[in-house]
Amino acid sequence: MMDKIALKVIIAGRTYPLTIKTEEEEAIRKAADRINSNIKKLQGSYAVKDMQDLLAMTALQIALQAKPDAGQQDQELHQVNQDIKSIIDKIDEVL
Repeated sequence: MMDKIALKVIIAGRTYPLTIKTEEEEAIRKAADRINSNIKKLQGSYAVKDMQDLLAMTALQIALQAKPDAGQQDQELHQVNQDIKSIIDKIDEVL
């Protein structure tokens, strides 16, 4: 039996209420933290104010950082892709 929990994550200043499997919680929190951290770095480095632009730049950077070079990185890329897909799926459910 898969237990589900209600979770609210804040990404780029917006709150997204999600219903997730208990075992997904840590990965979703870490992914949201990584996105928010990257947005803050970009805001500090560039004069970009539009959140859509910051989110797009963050997505690009995360995709580039996840570039696989070997087996271990393939696994990490797969996990990152799964985390992103999970977050997108949960956001789509809310919208």
